[in-house]
Amino acid sequence: MTPTTMHASGDGRRGENGEPTVPELAALRPSAPTDLVPTVLVRVGLADEYFTADAGVGPIFVAYNGRGVSATWLAEHPDAGSAFEDAFGARFGRTIRAAKRPESGVFSRVSKALVDGRSRGLTFDLRGLTPFATDVLEGARTIPPGEIRPYAWLAREVGRPKAVRAVGTALGHNPVPILIPCHRIVRSDGHIGDYAWGSAVKRLALAAEGLDPDAFEQLATHGERYVGSDTTHIVCLPTCRYAKRVMTRHRVPFASLDDAAAAGYRGCKVCRPA
Repeated sequence: MTPTTMHASGDGRRGENGEPTVPELAALRPSAPTDLVPTVLVRVGLADEYFTADAGVGPIFVAYNGRGVSATWLAEHPDAGSAFEDAFGARFGRTIRAAKRPESGVFSRVSKALVDGRSRGLTFDLRGLTPFATDVLEGARTIPPGEIRPYAWLAREVGRPKAVRAVGTALGHNPVPILIPCHRIVRSDGHIGDYAWGSAVKRLALAAEGLDPDAFEQLATHGERYVGSDTTHIVCLPTCRYAKRVMTRHRVPFASLDDAAAAGYRGCKVCRPA
């Protein structure tokens, strides 16, 4: 039998036939990137990253994880990042960091949604919200840019016509303003109403979509809550895309749906005023 030959190595020894030992192999293993663990946590939804995007109201922070977009925040102040991180941690109980390189798919879809006002290509992480609140936010997403709907309309759309106040509460806790367009919901009396980021920002968001909030409120004040066409005898909410197409000479204002029904008008099947 041939004696085993031992070869010198880092610790002075090698295995049979000069093969490296386990400690030697371990020493050759590259170190894991320091960014690996946080990145994995983001991908599985246990942590979040955020980036800055341009919106109609100015720059905003957009947070996301592997489950979807999780939050937005106004980024107008130099120290807004630290305030956002603190508020995010307090609300969601997860860590968040500024993304060194935002996930390209998320960044491109968010950018597109901010340009065209539609979030159909986005997924959202709405963990922690009740099923009712989730339904309310999903209902708000159906409203096209440049159009607005009353709180009562949204309550009816989600199957809870008497829960108007609860709808307002759910919208007030929307974690993703602008991308989930709760700014397109207004008071039933025709006034713009409150907003999670303040009424001034709500007006700015609507103006960025081509709607004049002051003019809309003036119409409501003068009793024009609905708009009919004397050629089709269809009545719409004032900002419905079909109402906007009605020529002035064919435009018939109504203060209520009862007035419109009494005049022989039926509700639009697109904006669904009733």
